[in-house]
Amino acid sequence: MSDCRLYLISPPRIAPTDFAGVLKDTLKGGDVASFQLRLKDISDDEIRRATDILRPVVQGAGAAFIINDRPDLAAELGCDGVHVGQDDASYAEARAALPNGIVGVTCHDSRHLAMEAGEAGADYVAFGAFFPTQTKEPKSRAEIELLQWWSQMMVVPCVAIGGITVANAPALVEAGADFLAVAAGVWEHADGPQAAVKAFNALF
Repeated sequence: MSDCRLYLISPPRIAPTDFAGVLKDTLKGGDVASFQLRLKDISDDEIRRATDILRPVVQGAGAAFIINDRPDLAAELGCDGVHVGQDDASYAEARAALPNGIVGVTCHDSRHLAMEAGEAGADYVAFGAFFPTQTKEPKSRAEIELLQWWSQMMVVPCVAIGGITVANAPALVEAGADFLAVAAGVWEHADGPQAAVKAFNALF
């Protein structure tokens, strides 16, 4: 039995009202720790609308609702947390906006960035991409040893991200990942997203 949990990431483009039903159904597949809204090239008002529709679905299922890149909107919209990349708002800005919220930081394949984020107080660090991914162009390729090193040395949880599927996940779980961040591996699963969540939970 592993302590690893699923961290769902939204598809890059959604119609919020239609997607709410899909999401609700997906979350019935089993334990999901959190859901990150990561939409590309849309206005602040569209993010607000998507959040207002989807946040109650996620929180109602007992998962944390996290917004990508935008601490200001996460605070304004009653989200549980924010995920910031190296090119987004700084950790300090994110923590100031969400003093009691979850703040996660992308660290690519860098031990140095991860140690800095952990020491600053990040709630988790994210490493990746571990596998080829179509969701976004990865800035780095991370090796599985990175997860082993981190889980042995540090208490701050780590998230593995990038091209993760039910088929390639076991090595990441074994290496000590606390969370697997999955987008296409759930939404494009051959038997549907709910089956993917079930399969990931069976793996854990």
